[in-house]
Amino acid sequence: MFGIIGLVFVMVTVFGAYVASGGKMDIILHAMPFELPMLMGGAIGAYLVANRPLVLKSTFKGLGKAFKGPKWNKQDYKDLLCLLFLLCKLMKSKGLIAVEQHIEKPEESAIFSQFPRIVHDHFAADLMCDTLRTLTMGMENPMQIEETIDKQIAKHHHEALAVGHALQTMADGIPAIGIVVAVLGVIKTMASIDQPPVILGAMIGGALVGTFLGVFVAYCFVGPLAVSNQNAHNEEQQFYFIIRDVLVAHLKGMAPQISMEMGRVQIPSSMQPTFVEMEELSSNLKIDGSGAQAAAA
Repeated sequence: MFGIIGLVFVMVTVFGAYVASGGKMDIILHAMPFELPMLMGGAIGAYLVANRPLVLKSTFKGLGKAFKGPKWNKQDYKDLLCLLFLLCKLMKSKGLIAVEQHIEKPEESAIFSQFPRIVHDHFAADLMCDTLRTLTMGMENPMQIEETIDKQIAKHHHEALAVGHALQTMADGIPAIGIVVAVLGVIKTMASIDQPPVILGAMIGGALVGTFLGVFVAYCFVGPLAVSNQNAHNEEQQFYFIIRDVLVAHLKGMAPQISMEMGRVQIPSSMQPTFVEMEELSSNLKIDGSGAQAAAA
């Protein structure tokens, strides 16, 4: 919502102030049908040349991310802490072997199925299940586990940022393409050098529209969208670091409540639940003989 409001605000203030100062829209509107296709055609063509098919297919999804922002909300962070608390409590009370039935098919697990949004995020579910599976195989060194998780998160983050980086590169190049478009306009103008000054002035003004559009589109549209996309993914990455911190804390022998606290302090401040909130939630989480049962919070 704020992204759309921002784009509208840009259009209104830039062109509104231009018109209010006495500027004429006629020359811009006359040149734009020719200048804009050249500008965006060059930019999109370069984008197609520069990026892999996987990035190209993800572009519209990446633009949607720029407008929607991070997908995790405060309830999701609470759910993640509750899920990790249950897993740690189960391992602490019944040993690593007890989690095997839950990590093979998490969507059918009595623990995981209580938190469908987390299970539906394949990377989050795989990160937890693969790490726990590694623990059951005997790899219980906290430093090794932390290093392995960090590498997985770094790889996922690099891939997630591909569209944002591609858009930023596109934004960096669009002003130069605008100059190319303007130069073509100047060439056209020089071919009509015998025309009256009024006509030449209009032609030069039309050529400069290419430069204006290049800078305007790059720094007021594409660049901000690229930054917004990257910011959303950077915030989402913190969700996965919480998984790492809680599981590593458990491996270091901390109690489930303390392990959960290690994750809680990593939650972004705007969505961070209080210690008391999580203590109350965790007190209503129980594990019986058939698995985990979470009381309604």
